[in-house]
Amino acid sequence: MQAVERMETERLRLRRPAREDAPAIFERYACDPAVTRYLLFRPLTRLSEAEEFVKNCIQSWEQGSAYTWLIESRDTSRLLGAITARVEGHRVDLGYVLARDSWGQGYMTEAVKAVVSWAFAQPEVYRVQAYCDLDHSASRHVMEKAGMQREGVLRRWVVFPNLGDFPRDCTLYSIVRSEAKERLC
Repeated sequence: MQAVERMETERLRLRRPAREDAPAIFERYACDPAVTRYLLFRPLTRLSEAEEFVKNCIQSWEQGSAYTWLIESRDTSRLLGAITARVEGHRVDLGYVLARDSWGQGYMTEAVKAVVSWAFAQPEVYRVQAYCDLDHSASRHVMEKAGMQREGVLRRWVVFPNLGDFPRDCTLYSIVRSEAKERLC
């Protein structure tokens, strides 16, 4: 897989994280209960947890198992969020997060489209997918606006610790190589 350390869109810069990004990650979104509500981790309470997250991102990047890009405004360089592409053979699984003050502005749709385009530039990738909690309408809309198609419900799929200690139903979305060109426009 040919990873790129930096991508740019009309309004965004996606870049590989560095150790010095931990304080901004912690402050901008990782400690916010509203932001982490539908994520796979509880809000961070210590900067050291954000430092560990960045360390893991760097290790995954070097191993080629997952690529995380921080999302910044091209105009201000302000951190807006992050997006991760986990490589699973011919498939890439996306996960993303956006700071609360950046919600509803189309930033994540723009970032998802960029990462999907990057994924399909890799000859071994035939499918990009993502899932979200069935009740997370904002995330569903991001995937739909990015050209992904709803495939169905994954029953009792994953535990979102901020919503309880039991597995919740999720909606699965995907886009495949043969559809990508027409849907990413």
